[in-house]
Amino acid sequence: MTESTPTGDHAILPPTPLVGPDEPGRRRRFVDLTPLKASPAFARLWIGNAISGIGAQMTIVAVGLQIFDMTQSTMMVALVGGVALVPMVVAGLWGGMLADAFDRRLVLMISSLTGWTAVLGLVALSAWDAALIADGERALVWPFYVLTTINTVAATISGATRSAVTPRLLPEHLISRAAALNGIAMGIMLTVGPASAGVLVAAVGLPYTFAIDAVLFSAGFLGVVGLPKLPPLGVVVRPGLQSLRDGARFLRQAPNIRMSFLVDIVAMTFGRPFALLPAVAAFAIGGGPVTVGVLTAAAAVGTLLASVFSGPVAHVHRHGIAIARSIQIYGGCVALLGAVILATTLGWGGPVGPEWPNVSWVALAVAAVALAGMGASDEISAIFRSTMMLTAAPDDMRGRTQGLFMVVVAGGPRVGDLYAGATATLVALWAPQLFGGIVIIVLIAVLTRAQRTFLAYDARTPTP
Repeated sequence: MTESTPTGDHAILPPTPLVGPDEPGRRRRFVDLTPLKASPAFARLWIGNAISGIGAQMTIVAVGLQIFDMTQSTMMVALVGGVALVPMVVAGLWGGMLADAFDRRLVLMISSLTGWTAVLGLVALSAWDAALIADGERALVWPFYVLTTINTVAATISGATRSAVTPRLLPEHLISRAAALNGIAMGIMLTVGPASAGVLVAAVGLPYTFAIDAVLFSAGFLGVVGLPKLPPLGVVVRPGLQSLRDGARFLRQAPNIRMSFLVDIVAMTFGRPFALLPAVAAFAIGGGPVTVGVLTAAAAVGTLLASVFSGPVAHVHRHGIAIARSIQIYGGCVALLGAVILATTLGWGGPVGPEWPNVSWVALAVAAVALAGMGASDEISAIFRSTMMLTAAPDDMRGRTQGLFMVVVAGGPRVGDLYAGATATLVALWAPQLFGGIVIIVLIAVLTRAQRTFLAYDARTPTP
């Protein structure tokens, strides 16, 4: 079933499906490319997002390495996310209201340009810091937090709006397949971006690494410009308190969507490893910036593989069960990573150092497997969570639900960074992951048993 759309120049007419939702004899093992063929606008947006996302992920890694280089503090790295948390929450809620009230193409253009401006600021600031080092000085740290926060706010608004656009470009039965394709894009971003960042930072320095993100941004912007106009459907409620109340009222009546948010918050709060990686690469596994890039890319490889082999997702209907089991597997992989870090701190794997030759190869291999498992299980969960929200929520609520989703997706990791930084500082470097993985497994079992409608959710009759 597709949505009704307005007539005239602003109409967005989803194309005729190329493959029916339950067409016999067409079960796939690999990802279904039908959404790219069915909608050229979706294809342009997808390609542009994948290319620009590589640069965005490079910047995420580079900011962490920049702060760690300036402060030698894991907690200061974790604060990159902590400082951005409240503005990002506001941006997610406000951005969702903007996406429901205005042309979504226009919202995407403005938020994308804002993020690009922030990245140009990071280029200039990092270059200034590099120039000061020659004189034995360093730039101030707080401007990096400010620019990263602006970039995060812009990315949150863009992400919420981009997700809400998908059901306007594709028929309903292709939404889960589009979510799998988005997982491939994310896998490409997370594989190429962090690995490139680690190599580039070691080879040419931080300013050039930030500059490449600014260049790659153009591909994403061209994908946005190529969209048709996407005005609101139905009654428009302007951003403000009433719009927020309407969204909260809808969420109170949507237990399955609420639970999809909650289980993801649990996973991201107790299973987020990335703020620890600079310290892990310096003191536990060794290898420095290249190890950070390799481990971050390992998670992306897991995401990419899960997406490439996502053909069967179109035939999985019990999305609640799939989400719960995927997150529990994620928790097991988190605990494995914590066990590896504990073993290396106890001397397993031999002496290590912050340079690439001084790495524990066995520990690096096991840690990479754990992170790949985390990426794969998180991607399977993400496919079903995003499909549930896009099909169960009406179009006039999709901006606000996706805004809240972006708050969870982006805010959960930042809470997780604070948890990881604080626990590593107060207990030990291995503690956040080992304890967190166990907590994830237990909490998901308890929460989903308490909300039985989530485990009973059937995508053939989507109910929020």
